[in-house]
Amino acid sequence: MRRGAGFAPASSSQGRTFRSLDLFLRLTVIPLSAASLWVMATNKQANDAYGKVEFSNITGLKYLVCTNAISLGYAAASILLSFLGCFDSDWLFFILDQVFAYLMVTSGSAATEVMYLAYQGDTEASWSEGCSYYGKFCSKGKASLFLHFAAFVCFVVLSLLSAYEVFSKYEAPPLSSKDVGDQAG
Repeated sequence: MRRGAGFAPASSSQGRTFRSLDLFLRLTVIPLSAASLWVMATNKQANDAYGKVEFSNITGLKYLVCTNAISLGYAAASILLSFLGCFDSDWLFFILDQVFAYLMVTSGSAATEVMYLAYQGDTEASWSEGCSYYGKFCSKGKASLFLHFAAFVCFVVLSLLSAYEVFSKYEAPPLSSKDVGDQAG
């Protein structure tokens, strides 16, 4: 997949397995992020007594939608860059995979907090739960979060794979005789 990849040589089965897993995960992120984005972006419900609620009224949910859109674009671009192989992109993927894993966890956490408050409320702040009035909204929010966390898991594994790919290119530093003596005693 990538030219000059740090995985084992292309002829080895381990190298092919890692490259296949990398491609599979990047391809998996695209529909997961797209589905999470679509489910949340179309999430709205009206209630005669309390009015209308939609994702764009809640900052944590807007953050989730934006992160899903950006991660979807990154996953598609990373696949294209991998196949073009016009430059050694191992460090770029290592850094960006880490960044996107962190973005996914922060946006997922923000949206999880919002959904928790929607289901449970906060009696200390005098917030009642809202899911008994907006059940469809909460169900779609929960589905979007599930899809988002599945994409997050893909990015965590991609982060580990890209870290292995980058750092497997380097030899471990040699131990001095003093270090060997310290380890033996």
